[in-house]
Order: sequence, then C-alpha cells, then structure tokens
Amino acid sequence: MKKRLAYTLSFALLLGAAVPIAQRTVHAQAKTYKNCTELNKDYKGGVAKSASVKNKGGKTKYKPFVSAELYEANKKSDRDKDFIACEK
Repeated sequence: MKKRLAYTLSFALLLGAAVPIAQRTVHAQAKTYKNCTELNKDYKGGVAKSASVKNKGGKTKYKPFVSAELYEANKKSDRDKDFIACEK
C-alpha cells in the first residue's frame, strides 16, 4: 500500500512538473527575408528544406543550413525549385 501511494505521488509530481514546461514552450516563427542578400547574411549557404536535397545549380561555396520551417518561410527565394533557397 505504501509503495503504491509513493508511486502515485511521484508520478503526480512528475506530471505536475512537466506541464508548466510544456506550456512555456513557444514555437518561434521562422523569419522571412525580403531577398537572398538578407538571407545570406545569416545563412551563407542558403536554407535547404531537408538534408537529402541536391543542388541543381552546380558547385557552391557553402553548405546550406537545413530547416524545413525556414525554407517554407522563404520558399519564394528558391528560383530553380531544388528545395534550397538562396544557395551560394
């Protein structure tokens, strides 16, 4: 009986501690850049939708930063539609 009570109380404490952490988590909105010059100041190689995409445009100097959310926010800057925005 005491073990069951101890397990129940410890579970309740863990659950109570986990809820406020989950409530504090705020999803940051991906920044939208007005052009490739602005995006390349923060991400020299551009932004890729996933790590498996290949560049159609040829050789590049820098490796792109991988972020699906950031890519979706700046999809308009992917002129060659290879899922890498503003590759350099």
